[in-house]
Amino acid sequence: MAAAEGYPLLCLENPLLDIQGVGDSALLQKYGLKDNDAILAEEKHMPLYEELLQNHDAKLIAGGAAQNTARGAQYMLPDNTVLYIGCVGRDKYADILKDACNKAGVRTEYRVDDVQPTGKCGVVITGHNRSMVTHLAAANEYKIEHLKQPHIWSLVEKAKVYYVGGYHLTVCVPAILALAEEAAAKNKIFMLSLSAPFIPQFFKDQLDSVVPYTDFLIGNETEAISYSENHGWGTTDIVEIAKKLATLPKKNTSRPRVAIVTQGTLPTVTAVAKPNGEVEVKEFKVREISKEKINDTNGAGDAFAGGFCAGIVQGKSLEESVDMGQWLACLSIQELGPSYPFPKQTYVPSSQ
Repeated sequence: MAAAEGYPLLCLENPLLDIQGVGDSALLQKYGLKDNDAILAEEKHMPLYEELLQNHDAKLIAGGAAQNTARGAQYMLPDNTVLYIGCVGRDKYADILKDACNKAGVRTEYRVDDVQPTGKCGVVITGHNRSMVTHLAAANEYKIEHLKQPHIWSLVEKAKVYYVGGYHLTVCVPAILALAEEAAAKNKIFMLSLSAPFIPQFFKDQLDSVVPYTDFLIGNETEAISYSENHGWGTTDIVEIAKKLATLPKKNTSRPRVAIVTQGTLPTVTAVAKPNGEVEVKEFKVREISKEKINDTNGAGDAFAGGFCAGIVQGKSLEESVDMGQWLACLSIQELGPSYPFPKQTYVPSSQ
């Protein structure tokens, strides 16, 4: 597709540079971290980034959940399909992010902040677990005025599918709602990732303002349980939570809501709200991979979302889109960080 025709998939969130190093329980304890979590950095966490670089042979990887998803989707889609929007600083780290997206074929339209540096995420890897500590910095400075500029908004209008990472609920809800309302008004597809357990916990109101617009709501089991807990549902049953998510009130009633909950190596659960009030639930086994092949699970959920988005953009069925997500996640966990193998591999449907 020529760029003049626009980019069918538009992704919005917080571009971050991942500073990723192998740690141990002592490092986690030092900074009060859990071995598998995602949090926003406080003052006490600030020395972690330098410590990872100096003492833990840290790798610098282009990150930010929806930016990982954008690169993943573009990996499986024709050239010039994916546009990514967020805010960076005016520094070398922003250049690293832009370069990584360029290499992946993703067009970036960053707002550049002259005060704050590019955001970063410290990733402490312990075995197959990862603890992520995010300092948003410039990523926190995204403004709806950037989105509403004529040359950006014309790209918004040309897009067919919008994917927003839930982390952006901490930054600029008006920009998310602008995309959501555009989607609802023109019967386009709006997708939201829950992103982390702290989003339904601490940003419940922001999340609740956006959920009615969602055609696809994606999360993992801990995020789904956090949603249930913080909405007083009184259940930790993933199938029940998925069904409840699917039947929440919806603005654009011409599309059903689809809730998708990934569970690591356990089956992925989908729930589709039917017009008659019934909910169709399906479970999809994940692709098996030997433990020796697993390099790093950081970004597996982002990769799943990327493959899933690629399927939806191409008009594939829910079943095939889930399979595409699982295929890409399977590739990603064999790489370091949220990345994908080159030379490019070609999607092979599973035998399900």
